[in-house]
Amino acid sequence: QVQLVESGGGLVQPGGSLRLSCAGSGFTFSKYSIDWDRQAPGKDRELVAAISSDGGNTNYAASVKGRFTIARYNAKNTVYLQMTNLKPEDTAVYYCHARTFYPTVYPKDAYGQGTQVTVSS
Repeated sequence: QVQLVESGGGLVQPGGSLRLSCAGSGFTFSKYSIDWDRQAPGKDRELVAAISSDGGNTNYAASVKGRFTIARYNAKNTVYLQMTNLKPEDTAVYYCHARTFYPTVYPKDAYGQGTQVTVSS
């Protein structure tokens, strides 16, 4: 059974930090790129950060570049999103999304259930 489980969300003051974790199971984690997406109330889901299957390539939304860092440890089937200097506009539900581009690997993608991040004083 394919599973992605996010953890690490919570309430933090502006300027604070959080580290989100995404743990995968039931699939070959090392063959999947991982995105962190977020969705704030009344807004569309947006891509926050992405990392390739081998960890060699990363991408960030302009709004978080320099503040967020994505990293993965395939030996632990885990991807982290280190978030620093958090702002109220970072408040959202954060989702982990796994995608594979290997032609013979299935499923092609999977989502976690999300973890709430609230930045407020």
